[in-house]
Amino acid sequence: MNVLVWNENRHEKENKVVSDIYPEGIHGAIAGFLGEDHENVKTATLDEEEHGLTDDVLAETDVLVWWGHKAHEDVKDEIAEKVKQRVLEGMGLVVLHSAHFSKVFKKLMGTTCDLKWREADEKERLWVVDPTHPITEGVGEYIELEKEEMYGEHFDIPAPEELIFLSWFEGGEVFRSGATFRRGRGKVFYFRPGHETYPTYHNKEIQNVIKNGVKWVNNANTPKHVYGNAQPLEEISTK
Repeated sequence: MNVLVWNENRHEKENKVVSDIYPEGIHGAIAGFLGEDHENVKTATLDEEEHGLTDDVLAETDVLVWWGHKAHEDVKDEIAEKVKQRVLEGMGLVVLHSAHFSKVFKKLMGTTCDLKWREADEKERLWVVDPTHPITEGVGEYIELEKEEMYGEHFDIPAPEELIFLSWFEGGEVFRSGATFRRGRGKVFYFRPGHETYPTYHNKEIQNVIKNGVKWVNNANTPKHVYGNAQPLEEISTK
């Protein structure tokens, strides 16, 4: 499996709090623990040529993990469209935290993907609401994070095909924090935790969910269908 971790990599350059937590960048931290399970894990960032998402790179990527926050509008429309098309063709996509507002996710959802939010160092408890789903393998009844950014309903997305996690926050809000979708041949997993000023991606339980999500969205070995005018499989009688 070829995995690519994409990150805008702006907070790490501008905020010492973030760079202290993630000295190799958020993309580096995520690629690091994904590399424990997969040999072919690469990274790409916004300021690279074509945002690191050239045609050749996308063609060989089986699963793309996407993190973004403050620079969604800096992603070129044509690059976002190329990523969307690769998902429709079968590339898996894991969308993390504030990437709910990324051009790619909004294109795939067809909605605003808006929500409520608050930064107040609140406890988050992610309840597993589908314990039979492969993404929850190795997870208990819930995951508890001491401090996280709050996301609250209403989350303006289409009804998920599968709801896996539901978050509760100290302020009283709840949020659909783990959800799956299918678009074309591609699978999409949205997972909420991961505000840049908290060490969320160093949490082993969060790492485990992301690892499971990467495995679940991988479609690399599924058959591809041929479309258009087709010749008959059997001889057609003209009598």
